[in-house]
Amino acid sequence: MKGEQSSFLLHNGGLWLPTHKKSLKPTSRTARHGLLTRAAHAETQEVRVCTNRTCRRQGSMQTLQVLTDLSPPDVSVKSCGCLGRCGAGPNVALLPQGIILGHCGTAAQAAQIICGYADQVDANAIQCSLEALALRKRAQKEIELENFSEAEQFLSQAIDLKPFGGLHIIYKYRAIARLATGNHVGALEDARAASRLAPQYIEAYMSEGDVFMAMGRCDEAESSYSRCLKIDPSLRRSKSFKTRIAKLEEKLVAANELTNQQ
Repeated sequence: MKGEQSSFLLHNGGLWLPTHKKSLKPTSRTARHGLLTRAAHAETQEVRVCTNRTCRRQGSMQTLQVLTDLSPPDVSVKSCGCLGRCGAGPNVALLPQGIILGHCGTAAQAAQIICGYADQVDANAIQCSLEALALRKRAQKEIELENFSEAEQFLSQAIDLKPFGGLHIIYKYRAIARLATGNHVGALEDARAASRLAPQYIEAYMSEGDVFMAMGRCDEAESSYSRCLKIDPSLRRSKSFKTRIAKLEEKLVAANELTNQQ
């Protein structure tokens, strides 16, 4: 990326665009990011955030986290080295277009980039999504403390805010909380909601399989776990996945023995 900087123009406020896009000259930061993302989001496959020293001091780690939490499931978010123009950081690159955004150092600015994927570029949408993200983080802490009812409440509040990003993750965590409280039907609904929103989201199918296991529906659990492997075969090496499969095999063996006895 650094070698490509001669092909970018710097507009006021820290936005670089390929030189053939000179006609795009937004007049304000909100309009600028909104126009850019609506025009470019359909092409974006990857977002890279500079976490080099200068950008890191300017808040790029927070930017990276917010983008990771709110980005669409089909867009990967990664850290990267210097993108140049360090004084205008933190800098974010949209690929494969080669578009670079500068001055993305706050949670609101990071969320504004993601707004374009949902065609929502208003302050209320940004605020609701950031509030939903904060509620999800609180719920995750409650889950770690095994306060599952409290976690479910926070996650339900987050869903009610209708965030434009990360909703599939919220549903997945609520499935975990509901499963832990014995609400199998609700947990299954949430796991399926997560997979509908993000068909390639492995953890949605993992949660679905866990619910089926708890319900004693081993064949369906096996199908869900197999779906995970189809998406990412490397899961076979995961300790947690191996543990799930071992428990599933134990239940299948026990079920077969019971059938044979009858």
